Amino acid sequence: MKTRITELLGIRHPIIQGGMHYVGFAELAAAVSNAGALGIITGLTQKTPELLAREIARAREMTDQPFGVNLTFLPTFQAPPYPEYFQAIVEGGVKIVETAGRSPEAYMPALKAAGIKVIHKCTSVRHALKAEKIGCDAVSVDGFECGGHPGEDDIPNMILLPRAAEELTIPFVASGGMADARSLVAALALGADGMNMGTRFIATKEAPVHENVKQAIVAATELDTRLVMRPLRNTERVLANAAVDRLVEIEREKGADLKIDDIHDLVAGVYPRVMIEGEMDAGAWSCGMVAGLIHDVPSCQELIDRIMSEAEGLINQRLAGMIAG
Repeated sequence: MKTRITELLGIRHPIIQGGMHYVGFAELAAAVSNAGALGIITGLTQKTPELLAREIARAREMTDQPFGVNLTFLPTFQAPPYPEYFQAIVEGGVKIVETAGRSPEAYMPALKAAGIKVIHKCTSVRHALKAEKIGCDAVSVDGFECGGHPGEDDIPNMILLPRAAEELTIPFVASGGMADARSLVAALALGADGMNMGTRFIATKEAPVHENVKQAIVAATELDTRLVMRPLRNTERVLANAAVDRLVEIEREKGADLKIDDIHDLVAGVYPRVMIEGEMDAGAWSCGMVAGLIHDVPSCQELIDRIMSEAEGLINQRLAGMIAG
């Protein structure tokens, strides 16, 4: 399948694996890229720029296909050395960067000078237009359904994607609620040039996370996510668990007086315990509503082949059949 996003990124299929904390290691990124989509290493999971350089080198040993690196600019308890992370990306020869959170404008000149394509994750049309204005090559448009940070506007993809198509001139991919061929065909119909999948790629054989995490996603329904940190305007969609129940209760008790320190232990330093050790109630971890559409744990190759084959069938048979007469 050929779209503006496959042409821009030099990939065979219009599917991107989103950056995910303690999930986007070289193993997963390489497996996704080898299957013809775009794998992404999560930059800030690597605690230092030197470790990111090493992870990029590991991915190079596993794939000769394009892959990218995600860097997220979100409120953290200690600001990472972003310039050094970008230097590791440039020196590692990576040509695609996914940015998220705050604007990457300050780093755009250096990234452009290195010939790097920048995809910025946006949760609103106004932010997508700003990304286009500062020179981003593409955007990932995140609907309210998405795991992680959906922004504060609460616009689902059935509205957000066609609105983005009306306003943007650069390519964009749909993110949030994307899991299968139906997602891809729907995203294309709504004006997107492909799709970005996060939660779906956690439940794959190559995702280097604990089996408990994969089975929790398979067992979950579309009703099993919660929105946390809304009072802090740093909303995150997470999978419901005992720790999240406590977090929601604290938010309810504190109301407008909530401070990040009140919930620090339930949101900070959680990912290694969940993703590596399999402690499912350790704290809040990102998961999309799309968990309700995830019923198995295939390899990345099996998943992407299935999506592309079924998408072709949907377009050429089901949809074409509706207008054949």
